[in-house]
Amino acid sequence: MPRSASRTRVSPPPPSPAEALSDQIMTALAQHRIATTGQLRRMLRPDGTRQLISRALNKLRCDGFVDYTVLPGPDRSPTHAWYLTPDGARLTKDLPVLRGRPPYPITSTTAASLKTAHTLTVVRAHLAFAADARRLGHEHGPWDWTPEVSHSIGEGERVVADAVLHYTVVRGEQRRKLRAFVEVDRATMSGERLAVKLIEYARLHQYEAQPAGRRRRAAAEPGWMRWYPVFPRVLFVLTGASRPRLEGRISDLQAMATQHPLVAALAGEVPLGAAVLEDLEHHGPTQNVWTPLTGGTPRPWTDL
Repeated sequence: MPRSASRTRVSPPPPSPAEALSDQIMTALAQHRIATTGQLRRMLRPDGTRQLISRALNKLRCDGFVDYTVLPGPDRSPTHAWYLTPDGARLTKDLPVLRGRPPYPITSTTAASLKTAHTLTVVRAHLAFAADARRLGHEHGPWDWTPEVSHSIGEGERVVADAVLHYTVVRGEQRRKLRAFVEVDRATMSGERLAVKLIEYARLHQYEAQPAGRRRRAAAEPGWMRWYPVFPRVLFVLTGASRPRLEGRISDLQAMATQHPLVAALAGEVPLGAAVLEDLEHHGPTQNVWTPLTGGTPRPWTDL
């Protein structure tokens, strides 16, 4: 099952070169599920070499803590997508950064291959935000991106975000903390089904969790306030299709944001935006690449 949000979130320090690289790799794989060698380098040692990461991964594989599935690379060379074995998952389950997050060991290369395409695309989205943060002097590291976060929306149903992003904008002595639910879409479902995800977030925005055995309070607080000081913005990251098709999917999201009463109420209080993943990678998330779902010109995600 996807992870349920923990009661409190304590941000650990970003990875330090002084820490054991092998420990960081195992923590990153526990956090992000699957990552390629190149993704792990950009995540943990952006100024390091591929060989440095490869040596550590091969040692961990010899010890039985990680394994990989082979993917075809863009130049027909094999690409390794790494994941924790059950033994590796057991070693990492008590790490502070993973507290309250159950281990998800992958038991075979077949099981890994079923998760790989979507999971690696989610990691790509994280790396675009991380690279932008490094360039700008902001704060967003490997542990500030939590995949598969689940929240109840009542009636036994849950909304599961592909990731929750924590990001700190730093300008001099000013610090602005931002959060976002991130939905990564590879155009594997219809545009209408994608847009329905907005209804789930609108339900979360209004959902009031009631303690069992107690009468309903006259002014109950929304359930999301147990986890977040303000409701996170909702960001859709799209890829996997032609530009016109992706623009059509963004139009579907905009239509839902204006036509559905619950979603329109959400849009009146919460920033909602959509962008193409390749634009995030080529230009950066803080450039004018995000289309507000309520209409208007493209802008940075921080200004939605």
